[in-house]
Amino acid sequence: MDEEELTEQETALYDRQIRVWGANAQRRLTKSHILVSGIKGTVAEFCKNIVLAGVGSVTLMDDRLVNEEAVNANFLIPPDENAYRGKTVADICCDSLRGFNPMVLVSVFKGDLSTLDTGFFEKFDVIVIGYGSCATKMSVNEQCRKLSKRVASYTVDCRDSCGEIFVDLQDYKYTKKKIEETVECELHFPSFQEAISVPWKLLPRRTAKLYFAMRVIEVFEESERRKHGKCSVLDLATVLEVKKKLCEANSVSESHIPDSLLERLISGTIEFPPACAIVGGILAQEVIKAVSGKGDPVKNFFYYDAQDGKGVMEDISNFFTS
Repeated sequence: MDEEELTEQETALYDRQIRVWGANAQRRLTKSHILVSGIKGTVAEFCKNIVLAGVGSVTLMDDRLVNEEAVNANFLIPPDENAYRGKTVADICCDSLRGFNPMVLVSVFKGDLSTLDTGFFEKFDVIVIGYGSCATKMSVNEQCRKLSKRVASYTVDCRDSCGEIFVDLQDYKYTKKKIEETVECELHFPSFQEAISVPWKLLPRRTAKLYFAMRVIEVFEESERRKHGKCSVLDLATVLEVKKKLCEANSVSESHIPDSLLERLISGTIEFPPACAIVGGILAQEVIKAVSGKGDPVKNFFYYDAQDGKGVMEDISNFFTS
């Protein structure tokens, strides 16, 4: 697909980007197909960025009917109730994204991500799951890894002013500049299941506290059969009990996961827009790097906490033992 030349219209529109990452990278972007599921604030920011970058197509999945909560969390949804009444989040976001770049094919697929078979995912180059259950993330990631072609899979989860990105590029080859030469690199990524199953006692104490906190919230939501984000400060006692059991099972101190952090994650029902912009921007940057094959990718978690303003990468795969 790299041999197909950009059209004159594409060259003119993406001129500034071509000057940054080259025509070959832009060609790969314009031929890429991306599936996005779950569109809240962070994912809306991601979608805007990749559409402006000029990917080939974006398929949106989010069958929730638009309500006030969705409007508050998603800048792609107009505030006028008459404009969105009775429509799904994906439909409204699709209309908005088409206006950002008419050269990108933006469409909607209706259905439940967890019920789709492996063949469905083969149509895409990148799968991004926003705000999905742990079981869904795991299932989709495993299906992507069964395909004959390499399909990159990402998950993103923002709660309050904290964000997590997971990256699985499987066996990934790319190039990067080193001094005055371009070098070939290769990385091997673990699956989502492998990455969250590493015994905590193997991880260094400096590991981002958000890594542990997100695992606690996942276990809580799964055990209580809660949909993503459907928890509140009223659940704190139960969440802390889950934390205690996980820490005991993993032979680590409960101080690994501050109670105050867990309280923030379960009580922040509205996303923090600045955090959405940062995490969504990082996610878009990572997908562009993966599609273009240029630059060091995140391996395999990225965390951001607006409270301290820091973003950190955690390579949990370093401690994975098969």
